[in-house]
Amino acid sequence: MSAGDLVLTVLGSATPYPAAGNACSGYLVTHGDTRLWLDAGTGTLAQLQRYVRLDELDAIWISHLHADHCADLLTAYYGARYADVRLPAPIPLYGPPGIAGRLADFLTNGPVRSPIESAYEVHELFDGHQADIGGLRVRAAAVEHGMPAFAARIEAGATALTYSGDTGPCAALTSLAAESDLLLCEADGSPSEGLAVHCTPEDAGATAAEAGARQLVLTHVSRFLTPDAAIARARTRYDGPIGYADPGRSFAI
Repeated sequence: MSAGDLVLTVLGSATPYPAAGNACSGYLVTHGDTRLWLDAGTGTLAQLQRYVRLDELDAIWISHLHADHCADLLTAYYGARYADVRLPAPIPLYGPPGIAGRLADFLTNGPVRSPIESAYEVHELFDGHQADIGGLRVRAAAVEHGMPAFAARIEAGATALTYSGDTGPCAALTSLAAESDLLLCEADGSPSEGLAVHCTPEDAGATAAEAGARQLVLTHVSRFLTPDAAIARARTRYDGPIGYADPGRSFAI
């Protein structure tokens, strides 16, 4: 890996609860000196510290408010407020509408609301939201998960990484992922009637193919599937390179 690479490091990819040796969904995206914590599922804060301290982050970006994608924001708040972390300023936190209230509801233990904004500079996402974070440009698209949920396209110059978050197959994800160098896509779902709120491995493969993504990495794979089985199913819809989000693995894009 070179200093100019856009690098995706897997902090965890388990669902819906951590496995032994694998935290829930969370990733570190780096480019030069820029460091972005992408989803903060259970157990990812411990893994994050293998690479970067909280006070070295440029931002945190949260796809949706299910606990397996955001629960470690709670203990990160304790670290920022009551331990050995000394933030020069609150960490920019990008997340769905209501994220500050949800955190405050959990963290407030008395009549006075916990000062969430002392640790997090909160920015609420919306469809089409765009933020420049260090050397990265991050664009959000609303996706289908039965609740406010967003996918992210992360660009460093001409290089692009798209992250599905949790979603059923949808045009918004396919459009966001167009010509991405890497699509990081969940593969948790089983075929179902009605509105799908998760992608199956086949859906992930079809999305990568339709979007023209150059590489597909499967994450958030159901506990009823092995990674190899998920890759085999995705390969029926996509003939490009397919990988799995093994915890600790890094992808230089």
